[in-house]
Amino acid sequence: MSDLVARTFTKRPVGKTGLTVTPIGMGTAPLGSMPWVYSFEVPDDRGIETVRRFFRGPLNLIDTAAMYGDGTAERRIGVVIRELGGLPEGFVLETKADRDLRTGDWSAAQMRRSVERSLRLLGLERVQICLIHDTETSTWEEITAKGGPLEELVKMKDEGLIGHLGIGAGPIDMIMRYVDLGLMEVVLTHNRYNLLDRRADRLLSHCAAKGVAVFNAGVYGSGILAKGPAGHGRFRYREASEGVMAAARAMEMACARHGVPLAAAALQFSLRDPRVTSTVVGMSRPERIRETVALASMPIAETLWPELESIAAKVEGLPEGE
Repeated sequence: MSDLVARTFTKRPVGKTGLTVTPIGMGTAPLGSMPWVYSFEVPDDRGIETVRRFFRGPLNLIDTAAMYGDGTAERRIGVVIRELGGLPEGFVLETKADRDLRTGDWSAAQMRRSVERSLRLLGLERVQICLIHDTETSTWEEITAKGGPLEELVKMKDEGLIGHLGIGAGPIDMIMRYVDLGLMEVVLTHNRYNLLDRRADRLLSHCAAKGVAVFNAGVYGSGILAKGPAGHGRFRYREASEGVMAAARAMEMACARHGVPLAAAALQFSLRDPRVTSTVVGMSRPERIRETVALASMPIAETLWPELESIAAKVEGLPEGE
């Protein structure tokens, strides 16, 4: 088996959980059909067929969240899980417990409501991995308070509703602080470790030192590194700065000189890093699974990577904050 094929398909341990996942996972945020985020809608039949194709394909990790379309993504996944008579053996499903999107409620009761609704929509009695989601929308004091949301998730883990606990969020220092509690077995970072933005580098090293698995999402920077700067001028869900656009154009030109698509380099940048357990790629069409595997399997000359590193070191205008 070549190094490239092994990097694409050989399952990796999820930290200390005992689970193993393929180096690429399917993200389902687009399946929530949220045009205010992605600028397109996903019809129900297409979303469900995408999930069917996933379960027939070579990947085994599917990532979702209660907030993706306010349950829409989970419901579509649940349709297929029920068709299959349950989650097939060997597959790993991860969801996220969310605040109430209408009221902002972060209470312990809301965490339980979120998880129990997810289980109903997914058609499961237990979720293998559950992440506390977007903790930057609350405070450390509220999340970690006695009798608060984090304690409630730990209680649900003790009850067996949750197999393994983790965090999925944005700010790097905040995630590291939660990791240091010793409760998190999985971290999902998004849009902070890709060709253009390397701010999560220290988070990856921190997690590796503690045996915590890292799932890396947002490797396409919400589209600019997949469609190219001419086809998609947004980075991290907002209009890209001229500095980011210039860097993306330079990277696209470097990839063209080496005869590879920018999207292949963006995906393989994450796959090459041994600190990343699985790279989560959002998918909204059945054919995206095959296309993603093809990008991951595309040979890339080693000489390209130093060129991309040089461009990345000079990127200006990245979104402020972590």
